[in-house]
Amino acid sequence: MAFKEAIKSIPIVGPIASGLARRLKGDRFDNSSNYWERRYAKGGNSGAGSYNRLAHFKAGFLNEFVQKKGVRTTIEFGSGDGAQLELAEYPDYVGVDVSKTAIEATKRRFAGDERKAFYVSSEFPKGRMADLTMSLDVIYHLVEDQAFERYMDDLFNAASRFVIVYSSDYDEVAAPHVRHRNFTRWVETNRPDFSLAERVPNAFPFDESDPDNTSFADFFVFERKQPA
Repeated sequence: MAFKEAIKSIPIVGPIASGLARRLKGDRFDNSSNYWERRYAKGGNSGAGSYNRLAHFKAGFLNEFVQKKGVRTTIEFGSGDGAQLELAEYPDYVGVDVSKTAIEATKRRFAGDERKAFYVSSEFPKGRMADLTMSLDVIYHLVEDQAFERYMDDLFNAASRFVIVYSSDYDEVAAPHVRHRNFTRWVETNRPDFSLAERVPNAFPFDESDPDNTSFADFFVFERKQPA
Protein backbone atom coordinates (compact mmCIF):
# COMPACT_ATOMS: atom_id res chain seq x y z
CA MET A 1 0.00 0.00 0.00
CA ALA A 2 1.24 3.50 -0.84
CA PHE A 3 0.78 4.87 2.67
CA LYS A 4 3.46 2.52 4.02
CA GLU A 5 6.12 4.42 2.11
CA ALA A 6 4.69 7.86 2.80
CA ILE A 7 4.78 7.49 6.58
CA LYS A 8 8.50 6.81 6.60
CA SER A 9 9.07 10.54 6.18
CA ILE A 10 6.74 11.67 9.01
CA PRO A 11 8.78 13.65 11.57
CA ILE A 12 9.12 12.38 15.12
CA VAL A 13 8.11 14.98 17.70
CA GLY A 14 9.08 14.93 21.37
CA PRO A 15 8.63 12.34 24.14
CA ILE A 16 5.04 11.38 24.93
CA ALA A 17 5.18 8.36 27.21
CA SER A 18 7.56 10.01 29.67
CA GLY A 19 5.37 13.10 29.95
CA LEU A 20 2.32 11.03 30.76
CA ALA A 21 4.27 9.07 33.33
CA ARG A 22 5.13 12.29 35.16
CA ARG A 23 1.50 13.42 35.22
CA LEU A 24 0.31 10.09 36.61
CA LYS A 25 3.16 9.53 39.06
CA GLY A 26 1.81 8.44 42.43
CA ASP A 27 -1.53 7.25 41.08
CA ARG A 28 -2.68 3.89 42.38
CA PHE A 29 -4.32 1.76 39.69
CA ASP A 30 -7.75 0.48 40.75
CA ASN A 31 -9.56 -0.30 37.49
CA SER A 32 -9.38 0.49 33.79
CA SER A 33 -12.26 2.97 33.64
CA ASN A 34 -11.04 5.05 36.57
CA TYR A 35 -7.47 5.01 35.27
CA TRP A 36 -8.48 6.55 31.94
CA GLU A 37 -10.82 9.09 33.48
CA ARG A 38 -8.05 10.29 35.84
CA ARG A 39 -5.53 10.27 33.00
CA TYR A 40 -7.61 12.57 30.82
CA ALA A 41 -8.72 14.73 33.76
CA LYS A 42 -5.06 15.36 34.62
CA GLY A 43 -4.32 16.55 31.10
CA GLY A 44 -3.07 13.23 29.76
CA ASN A 45 -3.76 12.04 26.24
CA SER A 46 -4.56 8.81 24.42
CA GLY A 47 -0.92 7.78 24.27
CA ALA A 48 1.92 7.68 21.78
CA GLY A 49 -0.01 5.54 19.31
CA SER A 50 -2.30 8.47 18.49
CA TYR A 51 0.50 10.85 17.55
CA ASN A 52 3.37 11.27 15.09
CA ARG A 53 4.23 8.50 12.65
CA LEU A 54 2.17 5.80 14.41
CA ALA A 55 -0.95 7.94 14.02
CA HIS A 56 -0.19 8.44 10.32
CA PHE A 57 0.37 4.72 9.85
CA LYS A 58 -3.01 3.95 11.40
CA ALA A 59 -4.82 6.70 9.49
CA GLY A 60 -3.30 5.65 6.19
CA PHE A 61 -4.49 2.08 6.56
CA LEU A 62 -7.95 2.98 7.86
CA ASN A 63 -8.68 5.72 5.33
CA GLU A 64 -7.65 3.46 2.46
CA PHE A 65 -9.77 0.61 3.83
CA VAL A 66 -12.86 2.80 4.24
CA GLN A 67 -12.56 4.10 0.69
CA LYS A 68 -11.78 0.74 -0.89
CA LYS A 69 -14.62 -1.11 0.85
CA GLY A 70 -17.22 1.63 0.45
CA VAL A 71 -17.69 1.99 4.20
CA ARG A 72 -20.28 4.63 5.01
CA THR A 73 -20.71 4.37 8.79
CA THR A 74 -18.12 3.77 11.51
CA ILE A 75 -18.13 3.35 15.29
CA GLU A 76 -14.94 3.49 17.32
CA PHE A 77 -15.03 1.91 20.76
CA GLY A 78 -12.39 3.70 22.82
CA SER A 79 -12.28 6.96 20.88
CA GLY A 80 -9.99 8.76 23.33
CA ASP A 81 -8.91 12.37 22.92
CA GLY A 82 -9.64 12.68 19.19
CA ALA A 83 -6.03 13.16 18.07
CA GLN A 84 -6.19 10.11 15.80
CA LEU A 85 -9.56 11.22 14.47
CA GLU A 86 -8.02 14.46 13.16
CA LEU A 87 -6.36 12.34 10.44
CA ALA A 88 -9.45 10.29 9.60
CA GLU A 89 -11.55 10.47 6.45
CA TYR A 90 -14.80 8.79 7.47
CA PRO A 91 -18.17 9.74 5.93
CA ASP A 92 -19.96 9.15 9.25
CA TYR A 93 -18.33 8.54 12.64
CA VAL A 94 -19.42 7.73 16.20
CA GLY A 95 -16.90 7.72 19.03
CA VAL A 96 -17.53 5.86 22.29
CA ASP A 97 -15.34 6.04 25.40
CA VAL A 98 -15.50 5.20 29.11
CA SER A 99 -14.09 8.62 30.01
CA LYS A 100 -16.60 11.44 30.35
CA THR A 101 -13.73 13.94 30.27
CA ALA A 102 -12.49 12.58 26.94
CA ILE A 103 -15.98 12.61 25.40
CA GLU A 104 -16.62 16.19 26.48
CA ALA A 105 -13.25 17.21 25.01
CA THR A 106 -13.93 15.55 21.65
CA LYS A 107 -17.37 17.10 21.47
CA ARG A 108 -15.71 20.50 21.80
CA ARG A 109 -12.89 19.59 19.44
CA PHE A 110 -15.24 18.58 16.62
CA ALA A 111 -18.10 20.93 17.39
CA GLY A 112 -19.99 21.83 14.22
CA ASP A 113 -19.01 18.66 12.37
CA GLU A 114 -22.35 16.95 11.83
CA ARG A 115 -20.64 13.81 10.55
CA LYS A 116 -19.35 13.03 14.04
CA ALA A 117 -21.07 12.11 17.32
CA PHE A 118 -19.67 11.05 20.69
CA TYR A 119 -21.05 9.02 23.59
CA VAL A 120 -19.89 7.93 27.01
CA SER A 121 -19.99 4.12 26.95
CA SER A 122 -22.89 3.90 29.41
CA GLU A 123 -25.00 6.20 27.19
CA PHE A 124 -24.30 4.58 23.81
CA PRO A 125 -27.64 3.69 22.14
CA LYS A 126 -28.27 -0.04 22.38
CA GLY A 127 -28.71 -1.74 19.03
CA ARG A 128 -26.90 0.93 17.03
CA MET A 129 -24.75 -0.57 14.26
CA ALA A 130 -22.29 0.54 11.58
CA ASP A 131 -20.61 -0.91 8.52
CA LEU A 132 -17.32 -0.87 10.41
CA THR A 133 -16.45 -0.91 14.11
CA MET A 134 -12.93 -0.14 15.28
CA SER A 135 -10.77 -0.83 18.32
CA LEU A 136 -7.47 1.07 18.20
CA ASP A 137 -4.93 0.58 21.00
CA VAL A 138 -7.66 -0.43 23.45
CA ILE A 139 -7.80 -4.18 24.05
CA TYR A 140 -4.47 -4.41 25.88
CA HIS A 141 -5.71 -1.74 28.32
CA LEU A 142 -8.71 -3.85 29.39
CA VAL A 143 -7.08 -5.55 32.35
CA GLU A 144 -10.29 -6.89 33.92
CA ASP A 145 -11.81 -9.99 32.33
CA GLN A 146 -15.34 -8.64 32.72
CA ALA A 147 -14.42 -5.36 31.04
CA PHE A 148 -12.73 -7.25 28.20
CA GLU A 149 -15.72 -9.55 27.62
CA ARG A 150 -18.21 -6.69 27.64
CA TYR A 151 -16.07 -4.62 25.31
CA MET A 152 -15.60 -7.41 22.79
CA ASP A 153 -19.32 -8.14 22.76
CA ASP A 154 -20.11 -4.47 22.11
CA LEU A 155 -17.45 -4.22 19.40
CA PHE A 156 -18.67 -7.19 17.37
CA ASN A 157 -22.39 -6.78 18.03
CA ALA A 158 -22.31 -3.30 16.49
CA ALA A 159 -20.58 -4.35 13.26
CA SER A 160 -22.73 -5.11 10.22
CA ARG A 161 -19.78 -5.78 7.88
CA PHE A 162 -16.30 -5.33 9.36
CA VAL A 163 -14.39 -5.10 12.62
CA ILE A 164 -10.87 -3.67 12.63
CA VAL A 165 -8.69 -4.19 15.69
CA TYR A 166 -5.30 -2.57 16.19
CA SER A 167 -3.67 -4.39 19.08
CA SER A 168 -1.19 -6.95 20.32
CA ASP A 169 -2.33 -10.58 20.20
CA TYR A 170 -0.56 -12.54 22.92
CA ASP A 171 -1.04 -13.09 26.65
CA GLU A 172 1.16 -11.07 28.99
CA VAL A 173 0.71 -8.68 31.91
CA ALA A 174 3.10 -5.80 31.21
CA ALA A 175 1.98 -3.09 33.68
CA PRO A 176 -0.94 -2.33 36.02
CA HIS A 177 -2.83 -0.75 33.11
CA VAL A 178 -1.46 -2.99 30.33
CA ARG A 179 -2.53 -6.59 29.84
CA HIS A 180 -1.85 -8.07 26.44
CA ARG A 181 -4.45 -10.59 25.30
CA ASN A 182 -4.61 -13.28 22.65
CA PHE A 183 -7.89 -11.73 21.53
CA THR A 184 -8.11 -13.59 18.21
CA ARG A 185 -8.67 -16.75 20.25
CA TRP A 186 -11.70 -15.05 21.83
CA VAL A 187 -13.05 -14.19 18.38
CA GLU A 188 -12.62 -17.75 17.13
CA THR A 189 -14.47 -19.11 20.17
CA ASN A 190 -17.19 -16.51 20.61
CA ARG A 191 -17.83 -15.00 17.18
CA PRO A 192 -17.93 -17.75 14.56
CA ASP A 193 -20.00 -15.35 12.44
CA PHE A 194 -16.80 -13.40 11.74
CA SER A 195 -13.61 -14.51 10.02
CA LEU A 196 -10.13 -13.00 10.08
CA ALA A 197 -9.69 -11.57 6.59
CA GLU A 198 -6.32 -9.90 6.99
CA ARG A 199 -3.49 -9.16 9.41
CA VAL A 200 -1.23 -6.22 8.61
CA PRO A 201 2.06 -6.00 10.54
CA ASN A 202 3.03 -2.68 12.07
CA ALA A 203 5.34 -0.57 9.93
CA PHE A 204 7.18 0.36 13.13
CA PRO A 205 7.57 -2.79 15.28
CA PHE A 206 8.08 -2.23 18.98
CA ASP A 207 11.51 -1.12 20.13
CA GLU A 208 11.85 -0.66 23.90
CA SER A 209 14.42 2.09 23.31
CA ASP A 210 11.83 4.12 21.37
CA PRO A 211 8.37 3.43 22.87
CA ASP A 212 6.85 6.68 21.59
CA ASN A 213 7.41 5.87 17.93
CA THR A 214 7.11 2.07 17.76
CA SER A 215 4.31 -0.32 18.67
CA PHE A 216 3.54 -3.96 19.45
CA ALA A 217 0.13 -3.58 17.75
CA ASP A 218 -0.80 -4.89 14.31
CA PHE A 219 -4.00 -4.46 12.30
CA PHE A 220 -6.53 -7.31 12.31
CA VAL A 221 -9.47 -7.11 9.90
CA PHE A 222 -12.52 -9.28 10.58
CA GLU A 223 -15.39 -9.68 8.15
CA ARG A 224 -18.89 -10.88 8.93
CA LYS A 225 -19.59 -14.16 7.16
CA GLN A 226 -22.39 -14.29 4.63
CA PRO A 227 -25.29 -16.64 5.41
CA ALA A 228 -24.93 -20.00 3.69
